[in-house]
Amino acid sequence: MDDLDLSPLKDRLRLLQPKGRSGLLPALHTAQDLYGYIPEFAAEEIARTLRVPLADVYGVIDFYALFLKQPAARTVIHVCADPACAMAGADGVMKRFSQSVASKNTAEGSLPELVVERAPCLGLCEHAPAVLVQGRGATASSAQSYQDLVKGKPEHPRSVIGRSINLLTANCGKGRPTTLEEYRQSGGYQALEKALSMRPGEIITMVKASGLVGRGGAAFPTGMKWEAAANAPGEIRYLVCNADEAEPGTFKDRVMMEEDPHRLLEGMIIAAYAVGAQKAYLYIRGEYLYPYEVMSRAIDEAAAAGWIGETIHGSDFRFEIEIRRGAGAYICGEETALFESIEGKRGFPRLKPPFPTTAGLFGRPTVINNVETLCNVPLILNLGAEEYRKIGTEKSPGPKLFCLSGDVARPGLYEVPFGIPLRVLLEELAGGVRGQRPLQAILFGGAAGVFTTEKDLDVRLSFEDLRAVGLPLGSGVITVFDDTRDMRDICYRLARFFAEESCGKCYPCQIGTQRQEEILHRINRSQPQSEDWDRLQDIGWTMSDASICGLGQTAASAVLSAMRLWPHLFKPSV
Repeated sequence: MDDLDLSPLKDRLRLLQPKGRSGLLPALHTAQDLYGYIPEFAAEEIARTLRVPLADVYGVIDFYALFLKQPAARTVIHVCADPACAMAGADGVMKRFSQSVASKNTAEGSLPELVVERAPCLGLCEHAPAVLVQGRGATASSAQSYQDLVKGKPEHPRSVIGRSINLLTANCGKGRPTTLEEYRQSGGYQALEKALSMRPGEIITMVKASGLVGRGGAAFPTGMKWEAAANAPGEIRYLVCNADEAEPGTFKDRVMMEEDPHRLLEGMIIAAYAVGAQKAYLYIRGEYLYPYEVMSRAIDEAAAAGWIGETIHGSDFRFEIEIRRGAGAYICGEETALFESIEGKRGFPRLKPPFPTTAGLFGRPTVINNVETLCNVPLILNLGAEEYRKIGTEKSPGPKLFCLSGDVARPGLYEVPFGIPLRVLLEELAGGVRGQRPLQAILFGGAAGVFTTEKDLDVRLSFEDLRAVGLPLGSGVITVFDDTRDMRDICYRLARFFAEESCGKCYPCQIGTQRQEEILHRINRSQPQSEDWDRLQDIGWTMSDASICGLGQTAASAVLSAMRLWPHLFKPSV
């Protein structure tokens, strides 16, 4: 590839040079955007410019699935193969495309025209079977050829919105991003104006009084997190928005960024003002190219209007937001692994303590919240804590976004108050099981979740009610399976996801996820052996008890719950 020109890369690296190692991921994305992969000369130039050892540069390239060291093809199609897309025919799409491409790519020694690759969840679960064409989301149909997908610019699938209340998603449903002017007309940035007239501590008190807890799965009280970071010693603090949602079945943060980007920005600015952070990082998963573009434009809009930058709205508060793209590593959804990624390293989770509120990004006090959590903040400021608490239940106040996919009549994003019965959400709002078939199972919480059956259809969707029946609310993922689905195959796909996404830092997760996948792969293809039950139990509980982060601790949750519900699937027939 001697004809590749280094000068465009050098020009762009000059802008990243002051960032040092923390500019490594943006630099690698830049090189890959320019050349289609990261050539050796580009890696060497990046290492020299950012003063990062070349071995570390290659360590980062190898860690992230979306970075390529060799040219792949002129066009790459990624086909999602996780449960929701598999149930919608993704395996058939993958096979048909691959066979067609194999017959096309016949010339030896030349770069293939097209490559088709299997991918983990693409965050387009309501549009299953989902694909990426050169990084852009699209929906594949059973009658569609790969030529239909690659010609022209794929149209990004339009979000599917359902609701029983209209608060967080009030500006969603247009099939395009809400502009700054539209957001202002709907009352946007009024919460920020109110916040800037208050003392930071008053905002934290209001958020604590609202009862808002994290919507990413951990459910930690948001106000307590803010207070801890605000009171931590040191003058420099950071705010980080975790938009690296990669849990199979999860797409709510993607929809909010695509359709109402300024709501997220307003929540971020208020949060930063409350905790004393003058800089924020918005970390978006690498597969979310369209949301990345939408948020980039929204930040430019907000900066031009004076909502980001120096002396915001006439105050002495200054604030900037930097977007970082991930590169295909599920583990970077874990907060400390995300910090490592922003710092230009492989996304390995850190041991805790210390906790992020005292020693987070770059060793500074850091608040990290996900997209949905921060989108609640303007609502709390506008309504007040008391009115906000009237939504939902006493112990689970506020609105909640749920992602419904799988064998459901109307898959999509649903906004409801906490406390609504599952049956109402599934049957009345989402139309019930597709084709009116019998319900076999529901997976709560995505790949790291727990299976249940129709016995829990009347449970209320709140932290306390779900906890009482042993179900996790998680981030709000609900995947539906009808009576035709092979639950052993579903469990194998979940196990494969974790085996591929384990970062390998701790032995219980690294080996446990591999062994779990191997056993389930064999069971799925033949019959269980007498020792498989005990092996899966031993592996599952060892990972749960001994892994250092949430990936390993929950990698067996769905499988263990399936074993409780359908033991005959995992034991040899007598």
